[in-house]
Amino acid sequence: MMFAIIPVSLLLCIATCLFLYKVIHGKNSQNYPPGPKPLPLIGNLHTLGLRKPYLKLMELSKTYGSVFSVHIGSERAVVLCGYDTVKDALVNHADEFAERPRIPIIEQTSKGYGIIFSHGENWRVMRRFTLSTLRDLGMGKRSLEDRINEECDYLVETLKSYKGEPFENKVIMNAAVANIIVSMLTGDRFDYQDPTLSKLILSLNENIKRLSSPIVMMYNLFPSIMKWLPGPHNSISANRSHLYKFVMEAYRKHKDCLDVNDQKDLIDIFLVKQQEEKKSSPSYYHNDNLRELVANLFNAGMETTSTTLRWGLALMMKYPEIQKKVQNEIDKVIGSAQPQTEHRKQMPYTDAVIHEIQRFADLVPNNGLRATTKDLTFRGYFIPKGTRVIPLLCSVLWDKKYFEKPREFYPEHFLDSKGSFRKNEAFLPFSAGRRSCAGETLAKMELFLFFTRLLQNFTFYPPPGTDVNLSSTDGGISAPLQQEICAVSRM
Repeated sequence: MMFAIIPVSLLLCIATCLFLYKVIHGKNSQNYPPGPKPLPLIGNLHTLGLRKPYLKLMELSKTYGSVFSVHIGSERAVVLCGYDTVKDALVNHADEFAERPRIPIIEQTSKGYGIIFSHGENWRVMRRFTLSTLRDLGMGKRSLEDRINEECDYLVETLKSYKGEPFENKVIMNAAVANIIVSMLTGDRFDYQDPTLSKLILSLNENIKRLSSPIVMMYNLFPSIMKWLPGPHNSISANRSHLYKFVMEAYRKHKDCLDVNDQKDLIDIFLVKQQEEKKSSPSYYHNDNLRELVANLFNAGMETTSTTLRWGLALMMKYPEIQKKVQNEIDKVIGSAQPQTEHRKQMPYTDAVIHEIQRFADLVPNNGLRATTKDLTFRGYFIPKGTRVIPLLCSVLWDKKYFEKPREFYPEHFLDSKGSFRKNEAFLPFSAGRRSCAGETLAKMELFLFFTRLLQNFTFYPPPGTDVNLSSTDGGISAPLQQEICAVSRM
């Protein structure tokens, strides 16, 4: 037993010394942002809690201002609150806030590849490739719009099959949206019950839950200790491997029949880049980057859009009068024709409702974590290079200065006195700056086409005798609680 105890004791001692060093070093930093006093080892976790810490961060901003600091274990983090402050950092100081922190559980799986959690030049190359490739594949163009509308046909027929009876819509919405991004990445489409697609979605959903679980948070604080202990943190890599296997199988099929003059999807385009790069260096278009890039785009492209649509249906059930106004506008502008993105400019109320769904849903309240690329002084405070930064997105979407009723569902946030659509500069559901969502244009197109088609064809109700619960799940993704819905055909 002594041999098992001594290493843990030494690790705890080292961790404590490291913590004290960082705290002392932090206090010596001139004008470092203020914040609550941390405890040894756990920092401010006792204050923040392990579930929905963004709510406590919002409270702390009332005491410490729009720029303050907290300790997450031994790591210092600077929190940015409110639209003005977050925009100032991510847009006006875009380069300085362009990095990602190195989070142990993420680094363990991604190895720094792909686009979401990669670093430095690798991230820059992969982001440029992603943006240009998504444009080439039709993002924002009619060809992709037709593909989305075709998927809408499948989705409508699936919902009709329930004949107005209650059903749980999470898997169906996941599958419909996943098919759009899968078609762009690999050229494939799956039936909603296809076991391959079901396995990919299940693995993704399990990892989303586990990544925000208390034990994974503890792993990120003490990876050298936690890696020896049992728990869900040990299954994240195994779940991720299902998606990696799918990507590499698709890669081998594409490589065998690649036609450089007919590049149909992202893997084809990556393969051509890979062949071109063999003649030069350094290498970025290698299989590790492909594997992680496709995994990143699949995860981001499916989860955020499908969850927003689920929020939309829950809100329409909760507020039937708003659902009816949307349907009246659809009937007036589109009728029974197929919705097109060009209809959006003629439908200010529907447009406002979709924007308000995104704002109210607040899918990623903590935003994607950032890290500073250099020492800088920001709003009078000194922030050292490599500092973890939390640009709190919920504080932007709930900013009372820009939204009259920030904690309510209120489409009038995006309507003027004449009922015309109006933009709101604090509407940043896709974040901002260098690390903003690369698929923003795709997501906007999907949300409008899926949402209008669903409300064109169905009226949504909660099952008889039940009420709609608008509480959100814990974790990095703020999703509606799973609940059954009834889709009653209008046509």
